[in-house]
Amino acid sequence: MQDLFAEQLKALRAASLDRHLREISSSQGPEIEIDGQRFVNFSSNDYLGLANDPRLREAAMAAIDEFGVGAGASRLISGTQSPHVRLERALAKWKGTEAALCFSSGYAAALGTIPALVTKNDVVLLDKLCHASLIDGAKLSGAILRVFPHNSLRKLESLLEWARREHPGKRVLIVTESVFSMDGDRAPLRELVKLKKRFDALLMLDEAHAVGVIGPNGRGLAAQENLNEDIDVQMGTLSKALGTSGGYICGSRDLIEWLINRARSFIYSTAPPPAIAAAALAAVNFLSSSEGEERRLLLGERIKLMQELLPRTGLNKEQSAVSSAILPWLVGDEQAALDLATALKSEGFLVPAIRYPTVAKGSARLRITVTAAHEENHIRSLCEAIKRLSRGGGA
Repeated sequence: MQDLFAEQLKALRAASLDRHLREISSSQGPEIEIDGQRFVNFSSNDYLGLANDPRLREAAMAAIDEFGVGAGASRLISGTQSPHVRLERALAKWKGTEAALCFSSGYAAALGTIPALVTKNDVVLLDKLCHASLIDGAKLSGAILRVFPHNSLRKLESLLEWARREHPGKRVLIVTESVFSMDGDRAPLRELVKLKKRFDALLMLDEAHAVGVIGPNGRGLAAQENLNEDIDVQMGTLSKALGTSGGYICGSRDLIEWLINRARSFIYSTAPPPAIAAAALAAVNFLSSSEGEERRLLLGERIKLMQELLPRTGLNKEQSAVSSAILPWLVGDEQAALDLATALKSEGFLVPAIRYPTVAKGSARLRITVTAAHEENHIRSLCEAIKRLSRGGGA
């Protein structure tokens, strides 16, 4: 068995696809410490700089003083403590839905929710670039799975026609993201809503990379497009712009009650620590405030600066046309992406190389993420380094 793993690892290394953990010996922030060296961090999803914010730290410590560290049991046994209830009420109010339910992670939210929505002989239609958690949830459901090319409304329409013709009376679920995690572009949400209404389908929207970045008070793409009431299932995460950990589902009260009874990743997991729920509530309250909106607008300014300064050669046109904190610098070859990431690290920048299977073979990239905590000089220095180090750099 040991020899088998050794051979598999050797094959990964030969294809420049092996991965390694790196130990961060500091708190999260625009600058972090690795092996005693400081790096400007362009790899974090902490878009609003809340992971180490005093408001969240104080809320977590106060909750530890009152509720202890662990929840002690699953939510349905005795693990539902007051911080969990307060957070879910605040999330529902903030997102403009009837109710909300929190999970231990965004992955767990997807894995528990999709199989609770659809089952054998139902149909799931999934955007090709959806996150692995959504793909795995769809597979686990046992439903018939069809994948449509990224943001292809024409192919989706064709699949909806097929589903209604070949599987009459069965539930059809469309799954997509508002901001896609590796490309930073957006779903055509208005057009998706029109299709889902026309074919009487359900629409599940993962707002993980939109929350805190897009929409009034960072409430996401559905809120920005004034489509809250048209989205059946809104999924999101507490571990990116909200600076903590966990995932959530927002929707109708009946939906949430159904998930409490049928989402296995919720039912059979110990409740998240109450301190995490309290910190997440502090983040939601901050985003709902005028100060939180100022932070979000500052993030928008930092994104705009990065879009203006990055050379055009590595960016798609779509990436400079939308306000997303994710800017992928396309390289192509896996080893070339690793080499560029290593060169940037030698100059004090942490920018990860993203490779297969996270992205398609031959589409390796640097995934640059901008946060409100970055200073202008951080962004200018990174863009200058990329321009100098990348092949074919220049405006």
